This record gives sequence, C-alpha cells and structure tokens, in this order.
Amino acid sequence: MLTISQLASYAGVTVRAVRHYHAKGLLPEPERDHSGYRRYDAHAVVELVRIRTLAAAGVPLARVRELLVADTDEFAAAVADIDRRLRAEIRERQRHRTQIAQLAAGDSLALPPEATAYIDRLRELGIPDAMVDGERDAWILVAAQLREQMPFYMTMKQQQLDDPAAVELYGVLAEVMQWEVGDPRVAAMADRLAALLDAVGVEESEQHDEQMPDELVELLDAVFLDSVPVARRLMELLEERGWRGWTNLERVPPRQDSANPFGQ
Repeated sequence: MLTISQLASYAGVTVRAVRHYHAKGLLPEPERDHSGYRRYDAHAVVELVRIRTLAAAGVPLARVRELLVADTDEFAAAVADIDRRLRAEIRERQRHRTQIAQLAAGDSLALPPEATAYIDRLRELGIPDAMVDGERDAWILVAAQLREQMPFYMTMKQQQLDDPAAVELYGVLAEVMQWEVGDPRVAAMADRLAALLDAVGVEESEQHDEQMPDELVELLDAVFLDSVPVARRLMELLEERGWRGWTNLERVPPRQDSANPFGQ
C-alpha cells in the first residue's frame, strides 16, 4: 500500500495534482487507516496514470471521467470530438497570435500594405502627426468597406505626394486642425487652400469606377466636421472660392457670400 507521496511519484504527478483529482471526483479518495493516513493500492496507480495521460493529451478534466468509464466505441467518438475542439482552439489561438503580431506592426494592423506605405511616406515627408493620424483613421474606414479598391486610391494618393504643393496642403490642413471656432485666420486660410487646390488639381470626383459610395463619403466628411472646430466655416469659404465637399472635392463656380461680403 502506498502513501499519497508514493502514489504521486509512481504516476509522475505532484501530490497537489492528486488532491486536485480527488476534489474533481476523478480519483476515489480512500479511507484513512488506523494511523490516520490514506493508503493507495495498485489500481489507484493505474487510474491516476490514465487520468494523467488524458489530461496531458489536452482532454478537459470535465470529460476525463466520461472517458475513464467509456467502452471502445464511446471512447473513440469522445476522442474524435475532443480532437475537433482542440483543432478549432488551435486555429483560434493562431488567429490571436497573428493579431498580436500585427499589434507590433502599428498602422498595418487595420490597413493593407499599400496604405501603410502611404502613411509611412507622409511621416517621411514631415507631415505633422495630427494630420498623419487623421489620414490613417480615415483610410481605416475606407479599407473596412472598400479594401479591394485600396490599391487604386493609394496609387492616386502617392502620385499626389509627388507634387510639392500637395505636401504643402497637408501641412496647412494640419495647422487648421488646431484652430477654434471663430478664428480670424480662417478666411485667409481658405484663400490659401483654394490656391493650393487649384495648383494641385485635386479632383477626387473625377470619373472612375472607384468612386466612393455616398454613405462612406458622408461618414468621412462627418469625421472632419466633428474633429476640426473650424471645418464647417472653412468648407463654406472654400465653396465660395470654387471648391465644394471634402472627401470628394469638386470644382464649382466661385460665388460671393452676399450676407458676409468680407468672408469672415
């Protein structure tokens, strides 16, 4: 007859594990002898080895008891089911590992490679962080809906960055993002932006198959309007100067605001 320490040693587990199996009802707990010790026989060793083997194979303890008393067919069916569950868990954990690896990759977590390259180039060109972050978040929204069209959009954006006026435009917009409602510099900035847009020739609405859906354009415009205090006034002034919209900029005939002749 064996003590609990000897039993654990025979089966290759710890005493703590034996007690845990007792608590789970997997291994019967013998009565104490006249000396107050629990004694285990060879059958207990065999059962403990079986329990240890099943647990080491990944069988949940909640199902170990079922397998200990199963016949051949029941055992095979139960093992097949456990195997399916384990393979599904492995796939899920692998997906988590992939996502964890992407977290270390920064912008590439939610953006395709061509968009990440565009964001990296903005940083290399010295575009202020606030503007870069805004661009990144906007393109995350686009990629979530139109991922297959991202190569087209990014080719267009990369071509724009070849123009120094376009790079200047990003810097100007980053500056505007910090202004509060009523800032007296808005009218002059609208003049500057309109001139830059004329120089760059930004025509987001030009005819092509990759036109963004209206609801996505509205969502992106809403992000700009909600995050930039002077956005609404700036868009009004730009329309007076011949540019309407934001995400999808389009040329319109310049107009004068009769109610505000100074454009303030």
